[in-house]
Amino acid sequence: MSAHSLTQAEPRRWAMFIILLVGAFLPPLDFFIVNVALPAIQSNLGTSSSAEQLVISSYAAVYAVTLITGGRLGDIYGRGKMFFLGFIGFAAASLLCGLAWSPWVLITGRILQGATAAIMAPQALASVQAIFPEAEKPLALSIYGAVFGLASVIGQVLGGILISADLFHLGWRAIFLVNLPVALLVMLFGLPLLKETRAPSAQRLDPVGMLLATLTLSALIVPLIEGREAGWPWWTWLLFIAFPLLAAWLWRYERRLSQNGGSPLLDPAVLRAPGLGQGLAIVLLFYSIGAFFLLFSVYLQGALHLNALTAGTLFLPFGLGFLIGPLLTPYLRRFVGNYLSAIGMGFETSGLAGLAWLIAHTLTGTPPAMLPLALLLFATGLGQGLAMPTLVRMVTGQVAPAFSGMIAGVTSSALQISTALSVAVIGGIFYSLLGTSNSGADIAHAFIVALLAMAVCLATGAGLSIRLIRRASAPSAARPRFRLK
Repeated sequence: MSAHSLTQAEPRRWAMFIILLVGAFLPPLDFFIVNVALPAIQSNLGTSSSAEQLVISSYAAVYAVTLITGGRLGDIYGRGKMFFLGFIGFAAASLLCGLAWSPWVLITGRILQGATAAIMAPQALASVQAIFPEAEKPLALSIYGAVFGLASVIGQVLGGILISADLFHLGWRAIFLVNLPVALLVMLFGLPLLKETRAPSAQRLDPVGMLLATLTLSALIVPLIEGREAGWPWWTWLLFIAFPLLAAWLWRYERRLSQNGGSPLLDPAVLRAPGLGQGLAIVLLFYSIGAFFLLFSVYLQGALHLNALTAGTLFLPFGLGFLIGPLLTPYLRRFVGNYLSAIGMGFETSGLAGLAWLIAHTLTGTPPAMLPLALLLFATGLGQGLAMPTLVRMVTGQVAPAFSGMIAGVTSSALQISTALSVAVIGGIFYSLLGTSNSGADIAHAFIVALLAMAVCLATGAGLSIRLIRRASAPSAARPRFRLK
């Protein structure tokens, strides 16, 4: 690996980007691939319901709370170096998961997966700002969006295929061990290819800021992920109360460190960049669809009694739309610019509302008509694929490349927080309506309400996106993005 900063467009930037995209693909893949394997894990390891929940939630929580730190480590120590350290750690954690002989060994492996994924994943998004010229950034972000989104869909399909195939009689262990040959290929071909990029000025690590940021995000993420399953005990509410207090403490500490000439993990001056706050709010609303993957699986398996593999394949129209959307983005942006984010969220809103109508007009226990179902899922995936690259570019483009790792971490954290909020709030609405019932009619009704709640969030995000774009294009709002002095 070359230890220099890239000051101009790197000739091998696309080859470098492909290697980095593997690191962006694996974390969401490994989050969703476990869903279909839980029954097999429970049967083999004898996991309790609480331990079963921790197999998923421990990964999600650790990943979410360490993403900002992972992104900043790339800015300071080099994105290539942090990518490979994270990648090696992720492969080792995957091996531990695949060899797990008890539920708690598996949970430990998942915690390590989440921490190392958070070091690896932000480097791809941050590198777009560092290695690509402005003319190529829209295409690079579009490809990033396609890869990120497809991982969510493919994870459920691939998990079903691997478990059904029972490769080498590995059973559920194959979903973790499949990461190892991928890691080997990346190590062999990526290590000599990837050149180093980092912030141009010398910076220091901010351990206190890292600790405070981790505690702050944990106070929000942990109760959101664990609260409903645990019955919202007193400690969840205590953490919710602690969250704004910790956030204020973090902000004051980082501001004081910046004023004293230090290198804060989250530079308050950067976070005050015009439009950044509203952009992050839109990101939070945008990924309210995060609950869809869980609840649609519950509907397919609980109301329609489909097996895991069949249910997984019904996500494919969504995945196809999500693949096509980002690839169309660079061309459509020529005509509509940043309004493509609002247009994409409009497609999602229409798709989810249409899906709610279709299920409401389908006989209980009967699968909806396949052609309308596929078209609505495709439209929803297409909308997400159109909106995501433009929205990510709107957020990450607000600051200079020197802070791209930090903003990549913040943006990725916002996506994870949004997913947790979606599962907690919209999932909470779903399960509250469902109660103790397992009937197909009640599941369908609860799913319809959840779909409409997601549609409202996305419509609100589309409206805010239009407002932000209009403000940015107004002469009075034309302010330069934050840069290093």
